[in-house]
Amino acid sequence: MVSAALVGMAGIGKTALALVTAHQAIRNGWFCGGVFFVDLRGYTSDSTERVHAAAAAIQLLRAMGIRDDELPPTDQEQLSLYRSVLAERARQQLPVLVVADNAAVTGQVEPLLPAQPCHRLLITSRHTLTLPTYLIDLAVLSEAEALDLLHTALQVSGPDQRVPSEPEHALAIVRLCGGLPLALQIIGALLRAEPMRRLADMAAELIDARQRLDALDSGDLDQYGRPVGVGAAFDLSYNHLRSDQPAQAQLFRLLSLNPGPDISIQAAAALTGSTEPIVRRQLAALSRAHLLTVPDASRWGMHDLIRLYADHHGRAEAISDEREKALDRLLDFYLRTAEAADDHLHALPGQPVPSHFTGRDAALAWLDAERANLVAVVALSASAGRHHVAAHLAGCLNMYLSHRRLLEDCLTVNTIAVAASKHLGDPHDEGRTLNSLGIALREARRFDEAITTHQTAATIYRNLSDHYGEGRALNGLGIALREVRRFDEAITTLQTAATIYLNLSDHHNEAGALANLGNTLQGVRRFDEAITTYRIAITIYRNLADRHGEAGTLTNLGNALREVRRFDEAITTLQTAATIYRNLSDHHNEAGALTNLGNALQGVRRFDEAITTLQAAATIYRDFSDHYGEGRALNGLGIALREVRRFDEAITAHQTAATIYRDFSDHYGEGQALNSLGIALREVRRFDEAITAHQTAITIYRDFSDHHGEAGALNNLGMALHEVWHFDEAITTLQTAATIYHNLSDHRGEGRALNNLGIALQGMHHFDEAIAPHQTAATIYHTLRDHHGEASALNNLGNALREVRRFDEAITAFEQAIVLSKFIEDNHIRDIAQANLEDVLRQRAAS
Repeated sequence: MVSAALVGMAGIGKTALALVTAHQAIRNGWFCGGVFFVDLRGYTSDSTERVHAAAAAIQLLRAMGIRDDELPPTDQEQLSLYRSVLAERARQQLPVLVVADNAAVTGQVEPLLPAQPCHRLLITSRHTLTLPTYLIDLAVLSEAEALDLLHTALQVSGPDQRVPSEPEHALAIVRLCGGLPLALQIIGALLRAEPMRRLADMAAELIDARQRLDALDSGDLDQYGRPVGVGAAFDLSYNHLRSDQPAQAQLFRLLSLNPGPDISIQAAAALTGSTEPIVRRQLAALSRAHLLTVPDASRWGMHDLIRLYADHHGRAEAISDEREKALDRLLDFYLRTAEAADDHLHALPGQPVPSHFTGRDAALAWLDAERANLVAVVALSASAGRHHVAAHLAGCLNMYLSHRRLLEDCLTVNTIAVAASKHLGDPHDEGRTLNSLGIALREARRFDEAITTHQTAATIYRNLSDHYGEGRALNGLGIALREVRRFDEAITTLQTAATIYLNLSDHHNEAGALANLGNTLQGVRRFDEAITTYRIAITIYRNLADRHGEAGTLTNLGNALREVRRFDEAITTLQTAATIYRNLSDHHNEAGALTNLGNALQGVRRFDEAITTLQAAATIYRDFSDHYGEGRALNGLGIALREVRRFDEAITAHQTAATIYRDFSDHYGEGQALNSLGIALREVRRFDEAITAHQTAITIYRDFSDHHGEAGALNNLGMALHEVWHFDEAITTLQTAATIYHNLSDHRGEGRALNNLGIALQGMHHFDEAIAPHQTAATIYHTLRDHHGEASALNNLGNALREVRRFDEAITAFEQAIVLSKFIEDNHIRDIAQANLEDVLRQRAAS
């Protein structure tokens, strides 16, 4: 093409780039026929000052050496002469470059297009013109480019190291200027004038949004006597718009009311009270004028500095624009549409839903697109005195924000909602918003604050005799109490909540309270009660066709079944839960079901499947930036990796999990990860590190009065001490673990500790004493039908019997171990027991 157009918003650097290009062309000798510049002044406040095509042709002809007495009198004749001169230079092989700066309309430049392919026309404009040109749409600078420009601008008068010396404040300036070259050049000039001024001071001045445009004024004048500043640059575009397109100018001013990063056609139509087709055309025109950006085909945004500029003029013309009514229309649009979307998220199959959306997926897509706007609208509503909108809109967003794990946004909107409800003086609304805030605090793992918030909400509802609200608050309170391991209080609280809902015949919320009660019963290892409670809740959810509630309770039921070693039932239950979540596109909760499924698969020694499942869960959590959930999945993954002897990977998984828990101040979770880490470290003979990990875990469990966890960590510590030949300490530690398990009636744990105690006694050559613990352990495992544990205990028993030369009994023990290990397909134990059997047979023969 013979022409190109540099287009972009005011201050983007179009003219500067065109001039740099022209100078480079001159240096390279590309246009020996001449390089010519004309300012078309397309954006002057007085449209009569704009340079039309014929006047531009006269300027160019004069620059090409045509005398005034040779210029024809009419516009058409002048343009014809311009074309003739270009044609003559083409015949002489003298190519020409014409730079036409600041074109506002196509008519200013179209007659200047050269007909000969050797010539070039370079146009700059704030509008996207309808010309057959190669279009170069300039964007704002990246942060790195903007920092480089600021640093370069400060070097003009000599060395200046303020940008490298104050990198954080330099970056703040770049961001506050929005990467706009003009703004950065002005800041550079101002800072050059004050070489002792710190960038921190300049950044602080720019932070005040109302004063930012004033701060971006150089105090100088250009060649036409106009101020050199960002606001003055925007004035040229705005005044052009205001004089030619007043309706577009009004929309431009009103768009600054939208608090988020961009706006949809529907929201813009609500803002103006106009129809979507009209607004679409106006938005497109503002985009062509580079007063708006177009993030995608159906949304429009504003550069931050242009937004400030539009807001300044919007406030100045608030009365004529009916700005307050426009704001109410915009807020009402967001509130009504969010209500409809929320109804779709809450709806059970068969329930009527608003026709605004075609379904749940469409509602989620709208919420995803509008999320930043909606969060900002809650804050704007509160600051603008629309407290009802702030409180109600926050409530409409809770399920969505929790579903997407946008916990900071959830905390933000609910904190604002509580303040808004207090302004409204409605205690029912205050209780509702407090309860929502408590849930948000709990999900952000700020449990103490969550407990206080729910307690306050419950008190408010109780004073109002609002039993339904009280039940909701108690349900949230019970969950928060469980998280800080105040189990007895949590159980009582949740039982009360379930009873309230039962009396109100609110079976859906009754099921929710029962499911939470089941989780709490698991926390005190009352697994059979938990299983019964879960099954009641699942039945209610199925009767209500609430698949989401059913899946959540199935996930927890699967975990309880795993704890009582009903692994096959647990696996089936958890697979069902994961499938339901996947079908609902609730991938975050799917990760929770997969985590529990991976742990259950380990119970039947399907370790490869467990690893794949837990890796998938960790990936989903990572995609949601849910690091806490990722920690849970990684800890389970580490255990599975250890079982297939991938110890280094297991150590990394447990270490990462422990770090995540520590970062979240979840010391109980940290203790679990450290205990598992110690086992993996022991496998690679890093015994000192293993001992430290177990000792730390024991301290944590004792702090939480978790005797079961303490016993497990003591059991593992005992084995680590045994490995470094600290036999006396190992024996004492393992005896303590066995006693705790016995007192807790945890026979499986007791069997594990006794088996390890026998090993430690053998380490001290106390073989006679070792026989009894191994025999008791084998008996316990046999009663529990734990063939893996029984085979291990029998193998160890055989070793002790062999050492005291009770060969026949030892042979029987090894043979039983081999049979069991073959049955459970554990080749590792089978090979060890077979070698021991062969050895004892030789010993008996030799004796």
